[in-house]
Amino acid sequence: MVTEPDGATRRDPLSEEAVLRTAVAMADESGTGVPSMRGLARRLGVEAMSLYHHVRNKEAVLDGMVDLVFAEIELPSEGAHWQEAMRRRAASAHGALLRHRWAVGLMDSRASPGPATLRHHDAVIGCLRSNGFSVAGAAHALSVLDGYVYGFTLQELSLPFASPDEFEDVAGSMAQRVSREEFPHLAEMIADRAAGYDYSEEFGIGLDLILDGLSRRREHWR
Repeated sequence: MVTEPDGATRRDPLSEEAVLRTAVAMADESGTGVPSMRGLARRLGVEAMSLYHHVRNKEAVLDGMVDLVFAEIELPSEGAHWQEAMRRRAASAHGALLRHRWAVGLMDSRASPGPATLRHHDAVIGCLRSNGFSVAGAAHALSVLDGYVYGFTLQELSLPFASPDEFEDVAGSMAQRVSREEFPHLAEMIADRAAGYDYSEEFGIGLDLILDGLSRRREHWR
């Protein structure tokens, strides 16, 4: 047990992993991103200066937090077909970003990526390259897939409903305000989707469209 100068006690020695995992937990709770160093120290039961023995600064904390999220995303297995590998990787990334809402805008923003981040990108590029993508084609595929995953997740997190039942309530309220005469196509869609519509199913549908498009374009990228 470690006793800090302020009287707080820790049962386990402080480590970089403990600092980063605590930071992730705090960010998950708040949903707003990296906590303050003072708040992080308080949660860990130490003084703020103690953190700097394990992380250089706040940017290093953010680098490490993003790296922990990347570590949760499924990597392509050796010899996997690229479409199935990219589908599983996209679904895994989507799930990780829903668990860590603060991370969606940060995943590719770090100038000093950690080992899990580097391993992740190398494995994804390697899978694409071994399945016939040129270097340029792999770059195009990675860009469009990540743009879709991050963009869809961001939109999903911004919606005013989180379940089919909640959507039905929102759709009912909208239907009362949308004139069929003035907005016939919107009114038609609201009426068609109102009952039992699960927005999360759109993720797989959109992903299939992208994978089909990449398959058709793969041979043209040299």
